Amino acid sequence: MKKLIFQNNDAIPALGLGTWQAPRGEVGQAVREAIRCGYRHIDCAAIYGNEKEIGDALQAAFSAGEVRREELWITSKLWNTNHCKAEVRPALEKTLADLQLDYLDLYLIHWPVVLVEKPVLPHVPENFIPLDEVPISETWEGMEACLEAGLARHIGVSNFSIKKLKQLLETARHRPEMNQVEMHPLLAQNELAVFCGAEKMHLTAYTPLGRPASPDLPPNAPELLKDPTVMAIAAQRNCTPAQVLLAWAMERGTSPIPKSVTPKRIEENFAAQNVSLSTADMAALNGLDRHYRFVDGTFWTPPGGCYTLENLWDE
Repeated sequence: MKKLIFQNNDAIPALGLGTWQAPRGEVGQAVREAIRCGYRHIDCAAIYGNEKEIGDALQAAFSAGEVRREELWITSKLWNTNHCKAEVRPALEKTLADLQLDYLDLYLIHWPVVLVEKPVLPHVPENFIPLDEVPISETWEGMEACLEAGLARHIGVSNFSIKKLKQLLETARHRPEMNQVEMHPLLAQNELAVFCGAEKMHLTAYTPLGRPASPDLPPNAPELLKDPTVMAIAAQRNCTPAQVLLAWAMERGTSPIPKSVTPKRIEENFAAQNVSLSTADMAALNGLDRHYRFVDGTFWTPPGGCYTLENLWDE
């Protein structure tokens, strides 16, 4: 099993099971199936609304002797309504209670966006608090306190640009060790990868398969699994297009977290670790980069709000 190594020699399995949009009533069984297949890395978040079911599945797997807690890497994320320093630990403790765990292996700030306590949906400008009122440095102090209390063994961020990482590094007592971002051949994030590598910061790749069959995508969204280059490499390597995309992510030294609740696909995705891509394959896949985001962040940018796509992504 491929792994990424942290500064203290802890190792995160490179391939994880994503649980975003994994429906309640199905996600627990998916976690059990993934553990049986050999997955040891499960990616969660409070906002996904399914951590209680995942916690039940984990406890069932422990009780059945399928895996021990120390063999698993469990990640979760702090939601946008809990960015004030005093709110961070209670939010993590709620996640730990739902997951029925004593600690997380990794806890991340989910977005560099701050929301009021109980925002009204759909989002309106009044839902948002500017970062100059609740800066990331304050949220990070809360994250550091959780690390020092042993509630999380590693801490990091998600959806952070190079600019925001640099700002955080100026004041952080404990450096962020992970940045979870959208990443796939259509959005290779090369500059970010170089920066994070230089700063000894790992990258988790969410949406590594391009969100196939997601109902909220525009009708003209590209279908990454049906891209001719991806399909041609899959045919040549006698594997699935999904396995090609996951192998590409792992070959770059990142950690992809594909979501599936289908046993066959869970098993197929796990087998991507056995797929070898040639230098020519990697070059062809790298050539697909067009900076296309399936998760473009527009849901944080209502007219008149304090967040824009420009100050969200700093591009």
